This record gives sequence, structure tokens and C-alpha cells, in this order.
Amino acid sequence: MSCADRNGDSSGIAGPGPLPLVLDVNGTQHQIMVEPRTTLAEALRGPLGLTGTKIACNHGACSTCTVWLDGTPVAACSVLAVEVEGQRITTIEGLAQPGSLHPVQEAFIAHDAVQCGFCTPGLVLSCAALLARNPHPDRSDIESAISGHLCRCGTYPHVIEAMLDLSTRQDPDHG
Repeated sequence: MSCADRNGDSSGIAGPGPLPLVLDVNGTQHQIMVEPRTTLAEALRGPLGLTGTKIACNHGACSTCTVWLDGTPVAACSVLAVEVEGQRITTIEGLAQPGSLHPVQEAFIAHDAVQCGFCTPGLVLSCAALLARNPHPDRSDIESAISGHLCRCGTYPHVIEAMLDLSTRQDPDHG
């Protein structure tokens, strides 16, 4: 359904008021009301209360707000919430299984790849997406996967070390 149809308007103009939206986040359907200008990051943090998705630059330049759309990492601050209805959204809260961390999260902890933690959710999601595509990435693959992330604490060497360690012991069928 288009935004205009939701607004009961055939002019193609949505808003300015809130629109009903159904988002598939971490395998659960959520019905929310958002203004058409609301970014996915704002919708996740606001109405849905999923604060693991951080907002830093709000221009898509730092990747702190990285989430997955149908398994692909994207900057949630640069996507409007109304644009992603019908896509599977995965946040850091949905990455791990109940009672156990994702292997990337475990590797980050083991290699002290977290400092202040602000950029960590986005880095973890980008690294997990890399492993889903390539269970045994090399240094170049890892550097490419995290190249858009701004970590003000400079934890990049620890992230690379964690991922290299994980790539050498990663079981491709159970990653």
C-alpha cells in the first residue's frame, strides 16, 4: 500500500501527520504510527524502543546505526521507515539466539573489540553479515566490511583480530 493510500489521499502526497506502518523487526510484526519523514533508526529507537541501534551522524556517514534489511547491512538513519515495510529488519537485539550470543559478539568480547560501545552494534552487524557471505574472510575482506564504520575509540585492530580468529574456526554450516 502506498503512503498516499494510507493517508486516504490520491494526490501521491503523504503526511504531514503520522501514517500506519507494519515493520517486520527481528521476526516480529510491529504496527506503529510514524510521520513520513521518520527514519528507520528513529522508528526503531522511538516507537519500538530498540535502542541498540545508535544514531550518531544522522547522515549515513558513520555506520553507527547499521541494521540489516533482508540480510544486507544499511545505515538506518539514511532510510525512511515508510520505505522498508515488507522487508525483514534485523537489529542488534535480534542477532543472537535467546540465551546465547552470536559468534561475532563472543569474538568481540574475547578480543576486547569494544571500548565505549557506541559503534559496537553496527560493527557487529556488518561483521556478522560478512561471515554470512564468507565464512572465512581474510584481513582485506574484514577491512572492507568495516570500512564505513567510525569508531572514535580506535578499536579497529581488535575487531580485525576478533574476526580473523573467528574466520579460522568458523563452521560454515553453523555460523
